[in-house]
Amino acid sequence: MKKNYRFLALALSLVLCIGLLAGCSGGSASTTATPAPTEATLADTLIFAQGADPRGLDPAMVDDGESSKVIVNIYEGLLKYAKDSTALEPCLAESWDVSDDGLVYTFHLRQGVKFHDGTDFNAEAVKVNVERQMQGNATTDMTYADFVYGYVTKVDVIDDYTVAITLKDVCTPFLYNLAMSMAAPMVSPKALEEYNGNLNENPVGTGPYKFVRWDKEQDIVLVRNDDYWGDKAVTENVIFRIIKDNSARVVALNNGEVDMIDGIDATVVDEITAAGNIVDQPDGMNINYMAYNTTSDIFKDAATRKAFSQAVNVPELVQSLYQGYASPADTILPSFVPGFSADIKQVSYDPDAAKTALAAAGVTKVHMISYSNPRPYNTATGQVLAEAIQGYLAKVGVDCTIDVFDWTTYKEKVKAGDYDICFYGWTGDNGDPDNFMSLLSDKDPAMNVARYDNAAYNDLIAQGKAAPEGADRDAIYKQLEQIQVDENPWLLISHSKLLSAYSPKVQGYYYHVTGNIFLSQMSKTN
Repeated sequence: MKKNYRFLALALSLVLCIGLLAGCSGGSASTTATPAPTEATLADTLIFAQGADPRGLDPAMVDDGESSKVIVNIYEGLLKYAKDSTALEPCLAESWDVSDDGLVYTFHLRQGVKFHDGTDFNAEAVKVNVERQMQGNATTDMTYADFVYGYVTKVDVIDDYTVAITLKDVCTPFLYNLAMSMAAPMVSPKALEEYNGNLNENPVGTGPYKFVRWDKEQDIVLVRNDDYWGDKAVTENVIFRIIKDNSARVVALNNGEVDMIDGIDATVVDEITAAGNIVDQPDGMNINYMAYNTTSDIFKDAATRKAFSQAVNVPELVQSLYQGYASPADTILPSFVPGFSADIKQVSYDPDAAKTALAAAGVTKVHMISYSNPRPYNTATGQVLAEAIQGYLAKVGVDCTIDVFDWTTYKEKVKAGDYDICFYGWTGDNGDPDNFMSLLSDKDPAMNVARYDNAAYNDLIAQGKAAPEGADRDAIYKQLEQIQVDENPWLLISHSKLLSAYSPKVQGYYYHVTGNIFLSQMSKTN
């Protein structure tokens, strides 16, 4: 067999790290010589490569998928989703009760659970985690805080393992929100105190893996939590490797340097399978879109937004970029999310009408910003998508300038708002329609990147949150989707399959519908 020396170098580096894990975990570092890497060592390490560095590893402080994929292996919430869906299951809470008026949720907590720093998980820890993100306490960095906890008015510790959370209004998605990977996971109160309220670089949870180190834009190393309350992780060591270039990730997989990758597109599928690796492609719970900055001089008017959308042949664009691994989007909601309606149709391609309307409005130039890396909802990268849109707009007399940034920088640029058009998307957190539709009512510009504000839309969002699950609630979301069509704050582009790939040596592989990768029950053969 041909030896892969780059892989052996990686393995040696890993073994050196493993030899120091006791020191990383607070124990004594060994002074004995580190043994040479063996096949057994390599089989006890899973390496997952993604296209960008996480923004951070504190679930209250981040809102991106790259962070989320690491976070779900370190932390846990009161509830969790089923392996193959967003159905709710117990996690750190064994059970829960809801008051008759729908305002008080009482959680009965799992006993004997400890955070990675050895402190107890209990009702006081839940109180700290929730109150940290309640209105009045949450910082501007906590972009999911209002989404998850905005309805919470108080948290009461009933006893060591019982906690009651009171809401100001009925919120049907609340339980689903508590299983999300953002804001909802429980972090160690002791660690929060030690690290001044920010665990982005010092994550401490209760999950199946513990944090070892993060070499920025290179690797994040985790080790099995042998004190985990549930089923112990099958594989001892996990590495999240950052490989920004799409083709380089494919080469790394095909060479055996990594075991799993995501952020791939249709152009590399044949290359991956020809090398004997496996491409996973379930339908994604996502939306890929172009957002008009509704506060900019150009896009304050819905008619101008409509004209821009008419300039883009979305079905042609989707087929060209994604080659059958994504479908054109007529609605914000994927077809399997409650509230989806096949009756909703977006603005049709009409370049002549677009050219006439834009000329009459005097629009000849726009400023676009986009991102350089692939995303689960856009495997072609933001830059490629922006350039394709640029080509369509040139045909109707509009010159587009494009500024492209790495993902972390891009998030800051979006928050600053210096653009006419930006490119974004959403991977659903919880399977509830509110999780998608409320993006256009959010007051946070990092979430509502179109900066859209419509009183009628906001009122319907409030009604949808309070309505019980069923046909009446679904009808509310159909109304919301029609407003999106009429007002056109977004040009909807596609719903993407969740493309990822893995070595046949990996056993138990699955990529969750939320875009997360749960590694604890995966293993690798020699």
